[in-house]
Amino acid sequence: MTGPLVLALDEGSSSCRSILVDSTGAMHGESRANVAWVHPRHSWVELDPVRLWQDQLGTIERAMRTVGADGVDLAAVAITTHRETAMMWDRATGEPVHNALVWISKQTDDIVRRWSADGLDDVFRQRTGVFNDSFFSAAKVAWMLENVSGLRRRAEAGEIAFGTPDTWLLWNLTGGRSHLTDHGCASRTALFNLESLTWDAELCATLGIPLEIFPEAIASDGDFGVSSVDVLGAEVPVRAVLADQQAGLFGQACFRPGSVKNTFGTAGVLVANAGDKPLAVDGLTTSVGWTVGGVTDYELEGVVFHSGQTLSWMKDNLRLFESNDDIEYLARSVPDSAGVYVVPAFGGMCAPHWDREAKAAIVGLTLESTSAHVVRAGMDSMAFQTADIIDSLEAGGVPVDILKVDGGSARSDLLCQLTADLSGKVIQRPTSLERTALGAAFVAGIGAGLWDGVADFEAMWQLDREFTPQISDAARGELHAGWRDALECTLPSLRSRST
Repeated sequence: MTGPLVLALDEGSSSCRSILVDSTGAMHGESRANVAWVHPRHSWVELDPVRLWQDQLGTIERAMRTVGADGVDLAAVAITTHRETAMMWDRATGEPVHNALVWISKQTDDIVRRWSADGLDDVFRQRTGVFNDSFFSAAKVAWMLENVSGLRRRAEAGEIAFGTPDTWLLWNLTGGRSHLTDHGCASRTALFNLESLTWDAELCATLGIPLEIFPEAIASDGDFGVSSVDVLGAEVPVRAVLADQQAGLFGQACFRPGSVKNTFGTAGVLVANAGDKPLAVDGLTTSVGWTVGGVTDYELEGVVFHSGQTLSWMKDNLRLFESNDDIEYLARSVPDSAGVYVVPAFGGMCAPHWDREAKAAIVGLTLESTSAHVVRAGMDSMAFQTADIIDSLEAGGVPVDILKVDGGSARSDLLCQLTADLSGKVIQRPTSLERTALGAAFVAGIGAGLWDGVADFEAMWQLDREFTPQISDAARGELHAGWRDALECTLPSLRSRST
């Protein structure tokens, strides 16, 4: 290891990790723990905030022990977490008032429908850049205020704190001294005004959500306080908080407007740097990417609810294969999906369709179809959904030439090639796919003086492999026509438009 270290906490939907980054950008001592979801009812998805912090703390301790470091070896801490998940806790005791409601949970659908009936859909879109959808935090906050006994009174009295996972980890890391978030995380709640970069008081009043619960939203490279000595053995400055996809965009060195990356993880997320002003594109959300060095960069984003999770479902539920190592072998064992299409709308379809009533389907099965064809179609679905989002970007005036990829599934050469073929774009895969933690660590490291600025980070980005389209435009068009037909079989919104 070279020079002082940055400790990056990377808490995702399926696992939490701690990684140490040295002054050369090399990562050391990674430690990981699974994130356990709780399913109290069908389609409800929650997690235990206390366990979330305990699991994250365990990864910190193991990572530090692995490299023989302690608090005095750390120049800064960076936090990056999954977004939209909402939790609330007692300010005095730090005790959660309820399980956290995870971004994918649908227990808030009735609230979303009520707000739609009240004519608020356009208000959300215009003020916050996102949609009135159960995906975002606003309805989760309202659900807890309406369903946890006495919570509204306590919230209005200033006794309750709200936060997304970044705020909760920061609260615990600092011993309850910091109740903060950054502009990017705040912008994914559907309660944050993109123009003023503040919580939208008028919208919150309309929704009946008291402003007293909110963390202060500051720049991504701001002063987030110092760690508790009880946690790290020293008071280490926390110099970066970023949402995971925003951190991934930074980690992919997408600093110029129009530069684009896609993460193939549990979910799939395509993010484009939109420059220094919010830009609206049909079907995509507009959020803050980050505020670094006094400058705010905005992003355009399309989320695929079920990307790599589709293949996990095939393994765990359908038993089509035994190990993730089998995926590429099975998918390559056939030349194509033989007309089979998988529409992975297990919790509805997100960008660019935004149809929460959609149901998952496997379309085009024949007596000749095999498990290999279904697995190949599942991998195809990851590429098709990415291509759909790219099409929306370009229709909105944002041309895409190169797409950088990361996430665990991006290790698959076949998936990268399928994405190039079905999108018609050049795909670039970096040597390191762990861009999220690295992006957050670099923001913290700039504040701590380890690096001068983004030019240093651009120089560290290295290409592993480039994938170029290998099929004709006609073949691509034929495949997309089949995908569209499959979507129309299960998406009510598309069926109604086509008729």
